Amino acid sequence: MQRIENGVRGGTGTGERRRWLGVVLGTLFSLAGCSPAEDPPASSGASPTNAARGDGQLADGRLSYSTTDYHEQERGKPGGTLRASVTLDTGTFDVHSIAHGNVQWLGRIIYDGLVYQDEQGGISPWLAKSWEISEDGKTYTFHLRDDVTFSDGEKFNAEAVLVNLEHMRDPATKSPLAAAYIAPYVEGKVLDEYTFQATLREPYSPFLDVLAQSWLSMISPRQIKEDPRSIAERPIGSGPFVLESYTREQGATFVRREDYAWAPPVIRHQGPAYLERIELTFVPEAMIRYSSLLSGQHDFTLDAPTQNAVTIRGNPDLVLRSRIRKGNPFRSLTFNTERFPFDDVRVRKALTRAVDRDGLAWITGFGEYQPKSDFLAANTRFYDPSFKDALGYDVDAANRLLDEAGWTARDAEGYRVRDGKRLAARLLMSENPAFPGSVAVAIQSDARKVGFDIDLEVLPLAQVTDRRYAGDYQVLGGGYWHTNTPDGLFILYHSDSITTDKLIGQNSSRLRDAELDDLLARARRSTDAEELRTLYGQAQRRLTELVPASPSYESHHIVAYHRYVKGVVFDTSHNTPFFTSVWLDKEQP
Repeated sequence: MQRIENGVRGGTGTGERRRWLGVVLGTLFSLAGCSPAEDPPASSGASPTNAARGDGQLADGRLSYSTTDYHEQERGKPGGTLRASVTLDTGTFDVHSIAHGNVQWLGRIIYDGLVYQDEQGGISPWLAKSWEISEDGKTYTFHLRDDVTFSDGEKFNAEAVLVNLEHMRDPATKSPLAAAYIAPYVEGKVLDEYTFQATLREPYSPFLDVLAQSWLSMISPRQIKEDPRSIAERPIGSGPFVLESYTREQGATFVRREDYAWAPPVIRHQGPAYLERIELTFVPEAMIRYSSLLSGQHDFTLDAPTQNAVTIRGNPDLVLRSRIRKGNPFRSLTFNTERFPFDDVRVRKALTRAVDRDGLAWITGFGEYQPKSDFLAANTRFYDPSFKDALGYDVDAANRLLDEAGWTARDAEGYRVRDGKRLAARLLMSENPAFPGSVAVAIQSDARKVGFDIDLEVLPLAQVTDRRYAGDYQVLGGGYWHTNTPDGLFILYHSDSITTDKLIGQNSSRLRDAELDDLLARARRSTDAEELRTLYGQAQRRLTELVPASPSYESHHIVAYHRYVKGVVFDTSHNTPFFTSVWLDKEQP
């Protein structure tokens, strides 16, 4: 365990907060080899800046994007190699076996989906031409395209769909995401070569939405049956590109599939991809991603460094695009509601209100991230902005809550005590770009100001993951859940989503609340839009009362590229780039 002390004592004023942020940011910039463009703003709870909203338009608290971002605007010029950088390697191309966020765009390069979500949130055809849903909502019959093949020559047909769904839920796959999304799926039937029928245990309204996500893409059934382990490094899909080479932690090269002709109709692209090749390099260092983009070594970065965003925007040769991913926002803290002291909702709420989200968003996003204190992303269907301020930064409220919980006395170091016991907890974390140590230290500092002693227990990711699934922690650092449906609330907070011997669950808060369970279960069974709006609104209200986690800021995906890169379309399920329509408006050697 690593114990980190921040040395900041007392005070809650804006001036001190800004001075402290200056110290942290100065350290970060020294490490990064650059200098900040401006001071961090004082915490105010004001509306987000234009930068924090990214490319979106905010109306009535809800975020939306231009419909032109989601389909091809002009015919492109075939040919050329796109050289792109990204921070991390996913470690495997078996999209069914992981929950890595990069799958959202990476999966679209080599795989296709059964269906596609359009910009209004409706479901449109892809590999399935059409479908019917039984009156009881438990049987889905899919009519499939008959002209699709995988890159190994295997046909895409009803048997392929069956094999893929079985692979997702096979315990050997150890799926943390795809299996959870199809948990209500009971069995599949091949009615004929191109007609597949799925039977569900109960009505499950998000079924088509989750099938549109990249983690549930179609993999060659021959590969799944004959050599499933090979998917990790030699994947075979039906997508617009084929993996040519891959070196772990270094990079991957994809080549165009010349006979590809089945992109989702709504993106308005016909035929093969325009690009001949995509060369992807894994570059964990933010400044190297920036400098290699600036120099032209890379045409595109899928992880634009936030500290360079202002400079990129001001460069006439570059384009910066900032998107908020649908689903659940970034969480700085997830409380184990079964463990002391977070078995008391007043303590959970107090720590949540003591944390300055504006400061956290600035530390990691440099003005590019939108602070957040509720439980659905602002561009997710049925998001209700009514509760966006219910858990806002308020040190006085945090102190009152801790007083109400009986933590009224203080020890010699200024920490709260009750019955001779200090108010203390260990924050279990693995330092990574999504949850850097600077964020943890900021939380520790904010907690201390209300008399809460937080230890930072920094361990390798594998150990943190094992302990998370075992429930062996008081509070976890970091976390987000990207999904194109508000059913992400079920995945994260319904009691059926707690990990068991038979399920890798994502309810890390181990929350068990009958009212919330009922709301989320009823939402799964409903197909009525107004009823869903009401149920998900009530669920969002209930979460602000229960506080199983502390939301901090929206989960942004920020990309940058040279202006000669054209045809960048965003996948509507994930708000990440779709490379089928990308082309290069320049000559290449």
